[in-house]
Amino acid sequence: MVNIETFENQHPYRDYEIIHVNPEFTSLCPKTGLPDFGTITVKYIPDKLCLELKALKYYFMNYRNQGIFYEDVTNKILNDLVEVCEPKYMEVKTEWTTRGGMNSIITVKFEKGKDD
Repeated sequence: MVNIETFENQHPYRDYEIIHVNPEFTSLCPKTGLPDFGTITVKYIPDKLCLELKALKYYFMNYRNQGIFYEDVTNKILNDLVEVCEPKYMEVKTEWTTRGGMNSIITVKFEKGKDD
C-alpha cells in the first residue's frame, strides 16, 4: 500500500465531486532518461474517505526521478489512489507537454461496483 493520508468524508450521504490539479508533474522518460512534464488531474466522488492534499503532493513528487511511460504512470496513480481512499468514482487524466511535435493525453477511470 502507498503512503497517502486520508481523512473521513464529512458528507458521505451526498455525492459530490472533488478535483485536484497538479500542473507541475514530472517523471522521466524510461527510454531517454529525459524529463517529462505534465498536468495530472484527479477527479473523484468520495465514499467514506477523502485524499489529504499535502500527502497527495508528496506522492506525486515520488515520480520525479522515476522512469515510467505515460500510460503506466496514469494507471498506477489511479490504482494507488483507489486503493487508499476507495472512492465511488475516480478519474485520472494526464496531459503531457509537447515533445517532437506531439503531445499525449491519457484518461483512466474507476467506478465502484463496476471495476472492483
